[in-house]
Amino acid sequence: MVGRIAFQGELGAYSHQACVEARPDHTPFPCPSFQDAIDAVRNGTCDLGMIAVENSTYGRVADVHSLLPDSQLHIIDEHFIRVHINLLGVPGATLGQVSRAHGHVVILPQCAQYLRAHRIEPVVSPDNARAARDVMVWGDPTQAALASELAAKIYGLDILAAQIEDNPNNTTRFLIMACDIDVTRRGNGKMITAFVFRVRNLPAALYKAMGGFATNGINMTKLESYMVGGDFTATQFYAEVDGHPDDENMIRAFEELDHFTDLITLLGTFPADPRRN
Repeated sequence: MVGRIAFQGELGAYSHQACVEARPDHTPFPCPSFQDAIDAVRNGTCDLGMIAVENSTYGRVADVHSLLPDSQLHIIDEHFIRVHINLLGVPGATLGQVSRAHGHVVILPQCAQYLRAHRIEPVVSPDNARAARDVMVWGDPTQAALASELAAKIYGLDILAAQIEDNPNNTTRFLIMACDIDVTRRGNGKMITAFVFRVRNLPAALYKAMGGFATNGINMTKLESYMVGGDFTATQFYAEVDGHPDDENMIRAFEELDHFTDLITLLGTFPADPRRN
């Protein structure tokens, strides 16, 4: 039986593209929101979830890291896609006719220079694929969508301008999530371990908590903070480090981390995507 993989957005979204690339053996399952995609995995509708977490131009995707600790899901893999932004119009339209381009709030800054240079007004849409569908329905040559080649094929639109992203290395990182954690070592490359922790209310607690990773020679590739429960004094941290939880130096580092925290949640350990570097 073919499994299903949930993603936020409509068919033709970049998350849909990520599903096709990373899990071609799964049927993509579109969801209105990140929470809906997480719920689809948690309630058994889907086996996996494809969750966008950050873009090399825009930065981290808002709210996602605050959803991860309470999702009851685990990260089993990561996938990077090179995001090519295309200006899509109705068949027969020309670039000179376009006055407005519709796209998700995350994608608009990624091609802002191009839009300004061509005097095209950016317009926020709930989803890039939704923007493509809307442009198809409107049938107006002055309206365009900022979306993928996949969206152009699905909605029968012309690519009026290809690869208009301002950053030539524009890349989005996705996390593949499942109900069950997988702590086996996979692949021949390095493993990444992701976890959430909350430090005790002690002077220099964060500095001391991080010291164990430094003294044990562990590279911390990500450390992000966010408030929880609307409380300015309660801050959680999302972290990623190079290594596997069973490595001796990781065991020592986590033992030291435990002394200065009142919460540690392992979100997963997974192979590093070759495109990470």
